[in-house]
Amino acid sequence: MPDTHTVDVHIPIEASVAARLDDPVTRALAGRLVSRMLQPASIEGLFATMDALSDEARRRGLTGEILDAELAAYNAERREPSALPSP
Repeated sequence: MPDTHTVDVHIPIEASVAARLDDPVTRALAGRLVSRMLQPASIEGLFATMDALSDEARRRGLTGEILDAELAAYNAERREPSALPSP
């Protein structure tokens, strides 16, 4: 039974990947991805959540300088395996 909440649309895609949409499973996954990506409510909800987390982090004392230092330390650890502590 067809899903009454979906419709077929035609969008241009690269010719080199078009054949992959011949597979029904891949086509369904691509359709769900496009649907989720374009839902305004989910994007607005994501931004609202990010804003709330940011406000809470600032309230607890997180500053841009602290965040920059933590990010730099994390990146340094990922680039330099020898910098990781031994177990």
